[in-house]
Amino acid sequence: MLSLKPTKPIRPPPYTNLSTHRSGNVKYIYTITAFVSIGALLFGYDQGVMGVIVADQRWIDLMQPKNSWVTGAVVSLYDVGCFIGAMSLGYLADPYGRERTLAFASVVFIIGAMIQAASYSITQITIGRVILGYGVGTCAGGVPLYVSEIAPPSMRGRVVGIEQMILCFGELVAFWFNYGFNRLPTKDWWRIPLAIQILPALVLAIGCWSWVPPSPRWLVAQGRYECAKEVLTRLHGSKAAETELLDIKESIEFGKETSQMSWRDMFKMPVLRVTVLGMGVQFFQQMTGTNSILYYTPSLFHRGGITNPQTANLATGGVGIVLFVFSWIPIFYFDQYGRKTWLEIGTIGMMCSMLGIAALQWHAEKYPGDSANYAIVIFPYLFYAFFNISWGVGSWTYASEIFPLSIRAKGNALSTASLWAACYVVAQASPPIADAVGWGLYVIYSGICVAAFFFVRRNSGPNSGRYVEVIWDRESWLYSCKVISEGVNAKLYRLGCTSTRCHE
Repeated sequence: MLSLKPTKPIRPPPYTNLSTHRSGNVKYIYTITAFVSIGALLFGYDQGVMGVIVADQRWIDLMQPKNSWVTGAVVSLYDVGCFIGAMSLGYLADPYGRERTLAFASVVFIIGAMIQAASYSITQITIGRVILGYGVGTCAGGVPLYVSEIAPPSMRGRVVGIEQMILCFGELVAFWFNYGFNRLPTKDWWRIPLAIQILPALVLAIGCWSWVPPSPRWLVAQGRYECAKEVLTRLHGSKAAETELLDIKESIEFGKETSQMSWRDMFKMPVLRVTVLGMGVQFFQQMTGTNSILYYTPSLFHRGGITNPQTANLATGGVGIVLFVFSWIPIFYFDQYGRKTWLEIGTIGMMCSMLGIAALQWHAEKYPGDSANYAIVIFPYLFYAFFNISWGVGSWTYASEIFPLSIRAKGNALSTASLWAACYVVAQASPPIADAVGWGLYVIYSGICVAAFFFVRRNSGPNSGRYVEVIWDRESWLYSCKVISEGVNAKLYRLGCTSTRCHE
């Protein structure tokens, strides 16, 4: 009988001398990370693919949306599906495993993509968007959950950075596919970019079912200690595997005290503080306006005075290039500084970019046809430069690090769900608000950036980004962490860390 849960034994390769030291394989970690990040590629692709489509007159003539609310619904109800998918992560990832959950999500994604590509009405394409959104939402939470559990703490920011880079590559591909296929004479050009995404989803489903190893932390939680040790050995080497296995066992033992926690318990003290941190940082990642730009970039440029559709689409393709280029920076530098530092720097840059968009849209209203209006192209690019080095990676990394193993799936589900709730609000509300207040929309987003800055400043804990030693406090349930990095004064603070050596 076919089992959804991975049950195949994981043993050392044939002819392995178990008495000798086995070295870790960083290349193996990167390979697995890159493969499961196909889920992030799908996420990024679908973030970028609809903006040009819903602005195209041929699509509008076929679908005939009644107003901007209907257009917003076609885009935003996808986020409702993503929200449901993110919440289901807490129900699927623990019993069936992280990688099998990704395989299941990929199958759902394929069904939604097929419905979208074959649509002839607003209702049909919206249903396809919701179904596809379920798969995307599950992948969006499942990929960082998995890669954070296979990587050592010193690489965690980097592997999540790789995932973010692949996500941005998906957005880049979507933008330029749209630009290319949009130039075809057929009125059904938009079906091609919607159908193409089925292929990578199929590859991810097959690979996660048959090749990607289970998370070592999930294996320990299942009591499969020898299998977990073998996976850890392949990833980090035999010496590190022994230590990490003990750490995970200790975390599991401690987690037994809270393993029966319900969803309601996640909102009770003292767990509430960690839940608020995880949900808050993911909520602000979206409420600062990233998808207001990403989903409706051609419309943003049109309001900014770029009235030629081909020029607007070309400038939109430039957004994809900026996203991809700046996604490489966190891979090399994100782990060198504290998460808090990156988030604060990024928020300031994003706020200034939103004010720049507002100013130039105001200028375009006053001076239509002025060649200076083309300067508006700079500010979405600047926004994504700051977003990618900060919130694009930082919110996912932070939210995946602060929850103990016993509630990590629930915590990641809630954090990702808050992101998708904010994403829905942004996607649905941006078109009608832009119709009502024009450039004032981006003033609103700059104000939200200010709120995000103070949230990070006051709530995200110390800012060293260095390794810490965990001290369990069973009475308060949370962990205390003491900085042990050389040359840094020891500090104690409250944080839900995930192992006996974690990251601030």
